Amino acid sequence: MENKKLEANLSMAVSKIFSGLNMNALKYLLPLWMSPLTGTAIRCTFAAIAFWVIGWFMPKEKSTPREKGLLLLLGALGLYGFMFLYLIGLSKTTPVSSSIFTSLQPIWVFLIMIFFLKEKATAKKVIGIVIALAGALVCVLTQKSDDLAADAFNGNMLCLLSSVVYAIYLIASQRILTNVGAMTMLRYTFTGAAICGLIVTAFIGFDAPVLSMPIHWQPFLVLMFVLIFPTTVSYLLIPVGLKYLKATVVAIYGYLILIVATIVSLALGQDRFSWTQTFAILFICVGVYLVEVAESKEQSVNPLKNKK
Repeated sequence: MENKKLEANLSMAVSKIFSGLNMNALKYLLPLWMSPLTGTAIRCTFAAIAFWVIGWFMPKEKSTPREKGLLLLLGALGLYGFMFLYLIGLSKTTPVSSSIFTSLQPIWVFLIMIFFLKEKATAKKVIGIVIALAGALVCVLTQKSDDLAADAFNGNMLCLLSSVVYAIYLIASQRILTNVGAMTMLRYTFTGAAICGLIVTAFIGFDAPVLSMPIHWQPFLVLMFVLIFPTTVSYLLIPVGLKYLKATVVAIYGYLILIVATIVSLALGQDRFSWTQTFAILFICVGVYLVEVAESKEQSVNPLKNKK
């Protein structure tokens, strides 16, 4: 069991490090080397093909036609919607700001659970949510547009909206995941997202100079990194962590995205040090921690909670 926990911890650490680097890599590519819409279609299509190929070498998982249809729809609306909004937002703001809003996903999950699924709103959860949202508000209202963020306000709002969409996707996928395997879910959700992306691209047009001839090797290699590691490997590693680690531990690993994106952004000149961003990061980390700790304590008191 200890080896499994070590494997799970390493899986989550590697997954979140890739996710942090993903923000810097995408910021480099957008919008000069590919448009956000084309980038979304490329990522979803590549991942869908990769997961179908990988699935051929794994044990078969049972699922009904209805479940497959729901997964396709979930991918087309939730997964594609999240990536679409996120890439457009990132093209307008900085990687650090975008990672700040990505870290809000647990807050949106709890808010949705409280308002729509009758989750209990404890004092610690409410305090955590207020602190985290205050941090997000600081980032939205204080960041100005400059040479590194062409349209900071709208970019931040789009990244914030993308985190809400992803929270809805997580809740819906978790409910479906109780009946289907992780690989089945990955294959069909990314297939649904890929279909949606290709349809949109067919109307809007394909805009990716990174793939034009002659090949520009530096942006091309950055794109390959995005497609292979953050898009494919990272999603494969997450179920390993979720299987053997507590929810609070998984949430804490989410802070790695903020840390990696911040360090790399400052090192590459993709962002500048800002006290307001620092305060926003601290507020959100404290808020998410309080919410996750409250949830963890509730589950320890009632170990049968959320079990089917």
